[in-house]
Amino acid sequence: MMIKLFQRLLDFSGTQKSRLIRSFIAYLISSFFEMIPIMAILTVLSGILMQISGGQMPGRTIWISLGIMLVSIVGRIIFINLSSNARTLGSFAFGSEKRMEIGEKLKKAPMGYFNKNRLGDITAAVTTTLGDLEQQSVTIMENVAGGFIHAIVIGVWLLIYEWRIGLISLAGLAIALIVYSFIGKVGKKYAPRRQAAQADLVTAVLEYVQGMGVVKAFGLAERSGKVVDAAIEESREANILLEKAFSKMTALYQSVFKFARAAFLVVAPYLLICGSITPEKCLLLLVSSFMIYSAVEVAGSMSGVARAVEASLDRLDGIMDIPSLDENGQDITPKNYDIEIKDVSFGYDEKEILHHINLSVTQGTSCAIVGPSGSGKTTLCHLIARFWDVDDGQILLGGRNVREYTSDSLLRNFAIVFQNVYLFEDTIANNIRFGRPDATEKEMIMAAKKACCHDFIMALPKGYQTKIGEGGSSLSGGEKQRISIARAILKDAPIIILDEATASVDPENEQELQKAIAELTKDKTILMIAHRLSTVREADQIIVLQEGRIVQRGTHKELMENEGLYKRFVGMRSRAIGWALRK
Repeated sequence: MMIKLFQRLLDFSGTQKSRLIRSFIAYLISSFFEMIPIMAILTVLSGILMQISGGQMPGRTIWISLGIMLVSIVGRIIFINLSSNARTLGSFAFGSEKRMEIGEKLKKAPMGYFNKNRLGDITAAVTTTLGDLEQQSVTIMENVAGGFIHAIVIGVWLLIYEWRIGLISLAGLAIALIVYSFIGKVGKKYAPRRQAAQADLVTAVLEYVQGMGVVKAFGLAERSGKVVDAAIEESREANILLEKAFSKMTALYQSVFKFARAAFLVVAPYLLICGSITPEKCLLLLVSSFMIYSAVEVAGSMSGVARAVEASLDRLDGIMDIPSLDENGQDITPKNYDIEIKDVSFGYDEKEILHHINLSVTQGTSCAIVGPSGSGKTTLCHLIARFWDVDDGQILLGGRNVREYTSDSLLRNFAIVFQNVYLFEDTIANNIRFGRPDATEKEMIMAAKKACCHDFIMALPKGYQTKIGEGGSSLSGGEKQRISIARAILKDAPIIILDEATASVDPENEQELQKAIAELTKDKTILMIAHRLSTVREADQIIVLQEGRIVQRGTHKELMENEGLYKRFVGMRSRAIGWALRK
């Protein structure tokens, strides 16, 4: 069990494996220097007994013992430092590498992964769980494996020096190993609950904080607080249960060494009385009894941590198994930007959302997608950008199945403006440059002007260098929407997806923004989801979705000439615009 855990840690450490091995070897060498003082003690004891028996202690005894101690101290300092440096650099380096690796995997994961896997699980994995491994993984290797090796080396030395005492020391060590294996089973039983409770707590706190506005608005503070309280209570119980289980086994583990030392204290004097050993040998064996198990006793106290690390590795293995959309992808540049959807069906879990969709959008044309809420409009656009893979059928870009592309080579062809805008906790300039990080300041400002957000940005305290809160919390909905449009304008991709891009824009800015989008989208392939008539009426084709099926398609004029969902939709919008409050 112990060897398997160490192998897992080394495999998990990736490119830092050699550093961790160097750290472990340096620690073992330092433990040899820690055993050297036994020889100094033996030298002094021999001199003392010589003095007691009427002889004269040689003057060189003091210098020999001092020399031995200096060798021990210097050697231990050197190798402990080498071990510590390699351990610190290696553990934090592999933690950093794993976070980057997980980040890359998350970028290539289907969006469905994030729906099925809670934010708390992912957050706990890349923060707390990896933090535990950074701090504890190599320490466990040193304390557990190093402790047992230290005890075995002294035990073998004792076996050579006095075989009967050596047998007692190795027997105690063998019994301790058996108890240690039981500690491992206890950890395997209780540690996963602690890990799950930890992730549930992170999820509950994140949800409570992020939903604070809703909580306050609906007076649900007490009810929501109970969820967090329950998560805290479960975390407390899981940790206490784990510690209680470990404390019992650790007490048994420590007792083995206490009984072994008691055996030393009985057997060594008995051998002296029988004349089998000399007084100095007896004294040295008694001193050794307190040194042999000092390091391996620490291993028992680390057993709980070892099991927690094993559970952490299990959790991270699950995160590292994130499904990737890039497994068989190639870096492809499409020969054109025609989009073709062939008999596509798709659903979330057991519920099918889209049914046998067929659609062609020729390069340089625009396609508007309209329909009731929940009809599958956003899902269809997300499938085109391959946020998910279709269940049946295929989606082609430039005549090639989107599955053939890597995520990066596919998505660089798209500029997407989402209905729910997310801005990063950074400056406005950097949020706009997210569309093209190498853009000049002039290009970035021009994009902002086209998106009608330059004026309100310049009115902010630091202009484009103003830092916005997480998710853009310091800006209004319309301001966030326009910054996201500026980001898309700056990217200047050949295909543009607009998901209700003007939904949160003020009426006085909408006309200007429509002109800017029209200029931006000239000679580009456009897919737009919209409810506003002004947004869709100029589209080259309009498709109407209802319950995941295309029920109508054509231009605005063609659709208005026929009775159907689109005409009713336009009629409802027109009547809504004409609503007024009567006095």
